[in-house]
Amino acid sequence: MALANQWQLRTIAAALALTSFYSTGVAAQEASASGEVRRVDAQAGKITIKHGAISDLELPAMTLVYRIAPDLLKDIKPGDKVKFTAKREPGKYVVTQISK
Repeated sequence: MALANQWQLRTIAAALALTSFYSTGVAAQEASASGEVRRVDAQAGKITIKHGAISDLELPAMTLVYRIAPDLLKDIKPGDKVKFTAKREPGKYVVTQISK
């Protein structure tokens, strides 16, 4: 009986540790930054932004193509200085908010 209880406690502790790890990781998957728009492709839902390092997304300073909802691109054009929020999704980065 005592052995079963120890196993259950270890299982619960491991589950809590994993939950904490993944919930912390998810929070770090979104960040705000600023940069300069290099290219806009509203039809494809893409924007290219040159920005400084974004540590919360583990991105160095670079020019990167992001996915973006076309309706967010209404008044955005190449050369604009923007502030944006981006998140990491499997295999891509997505801008969720953007403003001049």
